Amino acid sequence: MSPNTTAVRIKVTLKDVKPEVMRCLVVPLTLRLDRLHLTLQAAFGWTNSHLFEFLAGEGRWGIPDPDGDFGPQPIDARKTRLSNIVQETGAKTIHYLYDFGDSWDHVIKLEKWFDNTTTEGLPFLLEAAGRCPPEDVGGAPGYAEYLDAISDPTHPEHEHMRLWGPEQFDPNVVDRKAFEAAVNALSDIWKPRRRTTRSK
Repeated sequence: MSPNTTAVRIKVTLKDVKPEVMRCLVVPLTLRLDRLHLTLQAAFGWTNSHLFEFLAGEGRWGIPDPDGDFGPQPIDARKTRLSNIVQETGAKTIHYLYDFGDSWDHVIKLEKWFDNTTTEGLPFLLEAAGRCPPEDVGGAPGYAEYLDAISDPTHPEHEHMRLWGPEQFDPNVVDRKAFEAAVNALSDIWKPRRRTTRSK
């Protein structure tokens, strides 16, 4: 199996969130982790405004703090590929933690491998279920409270939460076309450039 011609189908589910928020994607096995982060941001509809880490086995991958003030540093996600995590840890499940305050834990299951395939046009969104929670809502418990408040006109926080969050928020409605377009835009940006030889 050559990593350069291998793709993997991943199912990514937001932990402890109801209704379910899930995305299914196909990504190249050689995708750098900082790009996997951007892919998940695009697929879920996050705004990429917080820190992130990937966790597998005993390893942590993220963007190291240049000042190094916060204890042991994660391995640099900009210099690590998905294939490195798989080879080093043997993991079939990886956790993607986004926003250390709200602690959104995305469970990434590596579901199916595609060997000897082209990775052109990847990453690609296959399925999407559930709307992503609003940023800074307070993690899974805060999101549950938010949904209670906006769905109950008699809730003391109803009006405040309704005005604070996105207009007409429905946790079950997914703008799949928008997420597909956002993920496709990344594959276009990251497409290998063909070298052109100048004629003398």
